[in-house]
Amino acid sequence: MIKLTRLNDSVLFLNSDLIESFDSQPDTLIIMTNGNKVIVKENTEEILQRIIEFKAKVLAESEKLK
Repeated sequence: MIKLTRLNDSVLFLNSDLIESFDSQPDTLIIMTNGNKVIVKENTEEILQRIIEFKAKVLAESEKLK
């Protein structure tokens, strides 16, 4: 899960595995695999970085279990 901020400043935790695509127009629009759409304050680079960091943490934790 990644932590994002809606335009009204509320916090949103989003399952990054369910993101189909995201785009800036100028606000960042995230389209989920189920068709839901979310607009957030973070730009596309920030979202991409958070996804990478989350997945790296998951992989690191899975290595500890071996």
